[in-house]
Amino acid sequence: MRAVIQRVNNAAVRVENRISGGISKGLVVFVGIEGGDNETDIEYMVSKIINLRIFDDKDGNMNRSVKDVKGGILIVSQFTLLGDVRKGRRPSFAKAEKSETAKKIYKKLVGKLKKMDVVIEEGVFKADMEVELTNNGPVTILLDSRKVF
Repeated sequence: MRAVIQRVNNAAVRVENRISGGISKGLVVFVGIEGGDNETDIEYMVSKIINLRIFDDKDGNMNRSVKDVKGGILIVSQFTLLGDVRKGRRPSFAKAEKSETAKKIYKKLVGKLKKMDVVIEEGVFKADMEVELTNNGPVTILLDSRKVF
C-alpha cells in the first residue's frame, strides 16, 4: 500500500460538482492499493497516518500528530500512485490491485481510521475527482507499507 500524505489548512474533494468530503486543518491522504495488500498493510498505514508527528508544537518543531491538533483526515483513493514509469513513457499499473479487491481493502482502511477518534472524510472510490487543498508548509510525506524510503 502506498500513500502520499499532505499537511493541509483545508481540503475538499468534489465528484460531479458535489463535495463528497472536506476538512479544515489536518491531513490529505492519497492511497493506492497494491496487489497482495492485506491486513498487515492496513494496520501499518493506520498506525503511521494517525501517529505521524508532522504538526508544529509551541516551539515550532514537528512534534504533534493529527489527533494532537484535533485535525481531520481526507482520504482519497488513487491507483495512479502504483504507476511504474521506469520503462518507456506510459505508466504501467500492473502492480495495482484489481478494482473490486482494492475497494474492499480501501474500505477496511477507512473503517479502521474512523475508529481512531479523528474526523474522517473521503472521496468516492474509482470516481473522477477534483481535489482542492491548501498545503501547509508545504509538508508532504511518502509512505509505503513494503518499502523503506
